[in-house]
Amino acid sequence: MHLKIYFDDKPLFLCDSVDSVIEPYMHHDDAVFIDELNIHTIKSMIHEMQLEKVHAGIFLHPDFEELKKAFFKKFTLMQAAGGLIRNEKDESLLIFRRGKWDLPKGKLDPGETLEQCAVREVLEETGIQANLTGPLLITYHTYHQGTSFILKESHWYTMKTDSNQSLVPQTEEDIEQVKWVDDSS
Repeated sequence: MHLKIYFDDKPLFLCDSVDSVIEPYMHHDDAVFIDELNIHTIKSMIHEMQLEKVHAGIFLHPDFEELKKAFFKKFTLMQAAGGLIRNEKDESLLIFRRGKWDLPKGKLDPGETLEQCAVREVLEETGIQANLTGPLLITYHTYHQGTSFILKESHWYTMKTDSNQSLVPQTEEDIEQVKWVDDSS
């Protein structure tokens, strides 16, 4: 079993074995490999992942849940949710924010379910009312917020809607464009 956590665009794998996804990284000179779990090795891996010369990390321990729990303790966990929205033409809805194309997502509000959060964030960021059709995947990213180191756990859902609704970018969240994209090609 493994979990991938992104430090910017660099993957860190927490794992209990080296599978076919992780194995190619084992041969990279710019990848960090640690197979001993303690407070010092966790701090070391976090430090290494922030270095420019490092492009991937592999943290191996036979007890995956123990590794995950120990690693997550070093971060403030923030949950978010968003969606991969498709219309009747099988186009996907994208937002353009801070120089990058992305899917709409945002932070979970108190008292809200992840599903409610995903639908709300899509509406707020794009102006589109979408219907949730099912879970897609969970992704993990790290970032700094003041003096805190945040681990963002994003829950992604598949959604459907029609393309007759007006696209309204949420400019107060730095969203410059919202657009339907034909990704079949």
